[in-house]
Amino acid sequence: MDTRLELGVVLDLATITTGDIDLGGLDAACRRWIYHRTTAAAEVEERIASAHVVVTNKVALYRTRLAAAHALRLICIAATGTNNVDLEAARELGIAVTNVTGYATPAVVQHVFAGILAHTTNLARYRDAVVAGDWSRSTQFSLLDYPITELAGKRLGIIGCGELGQAVARVAEVFGMEVLIAERPGGGPSAGRLPLTELLPQVHALSLHCPLADNTRGLIGANELSLMRKDAFLINTARGGIVDEAALAEALRRGEIAGALVDVLSVEPPPADHPLLAPDIPNLIVTPHVAWASREARQRLTDAVAGNIRAFAAGQPCSRVA
Repeated sequence: MDTRLELGVVLDLATITTGDIDLGGLDAACRRWIYHRTTAAAEVEERIASAHVVVTNKVALYRTRLAAAHALRLICIAATGTNNVDLEAARELGIAVTNVTGYATPAVVQHVFAGILAHTTNLARYRDAVVAGDWSRSTQFSLLDYPITELAGKRLGIIGCGELGQAVARVAEVFGMEVLIAERPGGGPSAGRLPLTELLPQVHALSLHCPLADNTRGLIGANELSLMRKDAFLINTARGGIVDEAALAEALRRGEIAGALVDVLSVEPPPADHPLLAPDIPNLIVTPHVAWASREARQRLTDAVAGNIRAFAAGQPCSRVA
């Protein structure tokens, strides 16, 4: 017996694939699909009006839009975060909501250490030196113009020790690093975890893996940055609002910390005058929210969404958040 739901609509396929992943599993999860590469706010209600399943990564689905979608039975968030869907409204309207977790862990870990290693090896400076002809003009076989440091024996601080934080910690230990875990923001003392004010002065690198919430918004501000070592490196692959971005820009300019890798900003896409896009900030790498975006991770994400649809249709829903 074919239990598949009739019509599925994907609102923002361009956020998931450039044509480089297999959509076969998703294709088979509903009888019919309509794929939209992007969906503007004004187009949402019309596009979900007849849908039984809606897949969204970042397109917002709030109460008024959901109330007008009388056939809608399932919303699949093609991400872990759920802030773009009104979960309370979905519950009241009898619409199930699922998300996907854990799909991007290897990609995020890889991105974190790409940043750390680029910093500790001065990779960009040496690349630029070679392009500029410094090596060709050198009187010896090796350029030693910029310091290179090893991770072995250094300390990595982690804020947010869920699946991602723990995976980063495991790789850090392979490099010979000591891992220090911060207490949960807003929480009390916990065995094996340090208060943030105690952790920050000790670590050579700080990696953020906590969600953005009231107790984490602006968690790393001017005061916290001033507590860090001058040779410390900050990595944020979590959410932009966790870091005071103007304060980070100034800390880098003043040399309060040695560098930073930022993959997420408080506004995405960012305006051209965003404080972390200024050209005079030294030792800053900004990447466009791609830590999660390996081809393999996006394939796992798509397959998981298809699995959530099949499970719901079979009466055995999984990964429900509403």
